[in-house]
Amino acid sequence: MMNDLQTYLDVARLHADYAAAVDSRQWAEWPEFFLDECEYKIQPRENFDRGLPLATLYLISKAMLKDRVYGISETLFHDPYYQRHVCGLPRILQEAGGELQVEANYAVFRTKLTGESTVFNVGRYIDRIRRTPDGLKFASRLCVFDTEMIPNSLIYPI
Repeated sequence: MMNDLQTYLDVARLHADYAAAVDSRQWAEWPEFFLDECEYKIQPRENFDRGLPLATLYLISKAMLKDRVYGISETLFHDPYYQRHVCGLPRILQEAGGELQVEANYAVFRTKLTGESTVFNVGRYIDRIRRTPDGLKFASRLCVFDTEMIPNSLIYPI
């Protein structure tokens, strides 16, 4: 499907920059990876495969992402931890009308301040990415997780 190496590199860079921003807790940067009108959803694989709409987290605009950032940085109290993304190579499935359909596997590891690292969440990203004057932006990021249970709570973006 993909005919343009530069497009592939741009998508890979978008994924890498996204993971770096989230892993380094640059919360104000996180919404800037998205269009103003966007979707960010974290959904269990079982619901996705069955076409069921229930999601663990569902945000439908950049304003809602910014509200989540406010919650993370100003109001949530939790046992602190670090997270680290390992992202698979993106697969560009389709490109039409300036929009890319992209999938990539991911694993998120969580390290508590005690030093224990565990697998926190594993799944795949299903993205719709649009070209803008400011570069590639997510129109939609669906995180379909394979993990049956999310340990404790979901605080930081996947």
